[in-house]
Parts: sequence; structure tokens; C-alpha cells
Amino acid sequence: MNERVLLVEDDAGLRDALGLVLRATGMDVVEAGDGHGALERFDADGADAVVLDVMLPGLDGFEVCSELRRRSQVPIVMVTARDAAADIVRGLELGADDYIVKPFEAAVLLARLRAVLRRSSASDGDTQVHAAGGVRVDTTAWRAWRDDTELELTATELKLLAELLRHAGQVLTREVLLERVWGYDYLGDSRLVDMAIKRLRDKVEDEPSRPTRITTVRGVGYRFEE
Repeated sequence: MNERVLLVEDDAGLRDALGLVLRATGMDVVEAGDGHGALERFDADGADAVVLDVMLPGLDGFEVCSELRRRSQVPIVMVTARDAAADIVRGLELGADDYIVKPFEAAVLLARLRAVLRRSSASDGDTQVHAAGGVRVDTTAWRAWRDDTELELTATELKLLAELLRHAGQVLTREVLLERVWGYDYLGDSRLVDMAIKRLRDKVEDEPSRPTRITTVRGVGYRFEE
């Protein structure tokens, strides 16, 4: 079955153009031009991934992202009109998996979409259960638990947790995590890593503000303590 992408963009011309590009690759595209319409289309049709513009009439992209996260762990790629750190961080904190700054090439959007779809659809072939500190990930079932409670993680968060647990006790740099989890080289944005770590800590730590499982090695990266 072709992946279904919900494309949320209020600029009709840009929405049509992006829709054509995505459909040409075999993706099934459903569209919305505003925030309320985006939620209605998601509820009616579902989606394997969402491309979500920030500047929307009615509910803005941040509000839509928050609502989607209440309903689903669907991968979300946010689109922002300017490289404003506050906007990017806010979107990532709300649970977006990635972001793109306008203007962008269609090839960039396709690459980001394919990356989030890969993370959400399959494991990386590692069939082991990785565990440390009362947290475990089964990369075959693609599920995670803290003690006996199953965790509700996005695909990106689950893959990040699996990578940390696979190398428990070792320090992983932001650059390594970008490459292994997001598939980016050194040109990637470390804010993706930092915000995903923050959200992950909210779910696996007893006191997220004083983490004991996922610790920061200042100036280097992150480590899951054994």
C-alpha cells in the first residue's frame, strides 16, 4: 500500500505543486488548507505522515501539531517560513519529528518524508531487546516499556531510545545520533537531537529535570546509564 501523506498548506499554488511532486513518487496525498480542515482530514482519512505548515488560518500549525500528538504518534514534518529558532524549538517541543524552512527544494521534502516514514514503518534489522535502567525496547515489535508500563513514543523517539540503549554506558555525540536516527550528516541541526532527548526524558525519567537515565556529557553528547 502506498504511504498516505496529509499535506497541510494554505497557499493553494504551493499545495498543488507539492501534491503533484509527492503523487509522482507514488504517495497517496490528502490535502488541507487550514488547521481545522487538517484535523478533520486526519480523523476521516488517517495518514502515515503529515507535512504541516506553521502559518495557517484558524488553528496555526503549532496548535494542529499539539492536537495531532494527542491523537496519534504519526510522523510530523513542520514547515516554517523563516529560520526562527523559537519557532523551530516550539514545533519540536510539541512533538514534530523534523522541520523544513521555506523556501525549499521538493527533493529536500521528499528526503525528509522518506526518512520519517522509514523510521515509523520498520526496525533496522536488529532483532534484540535492549534494556537498561528499567527501560527496554523490542526492535522487532517496535515497542518500548519503562518497568511494566508501555511507553507512547513517536517513531523518532523510539529509534532514538533504541540507539541509546543499544550503546548503554557509551557517550553518543549529537552528530552520531543525527546520522543514525535522522539519517543526516554534519549539516543536520542538533536541535532535533536536543528536543527529542527532552521529550524522551519526560517519558523515561522519574524526575525529567534531574535525569539519571539519559545523562548529558557536557560538550560531547548523551549517554544512557547502565
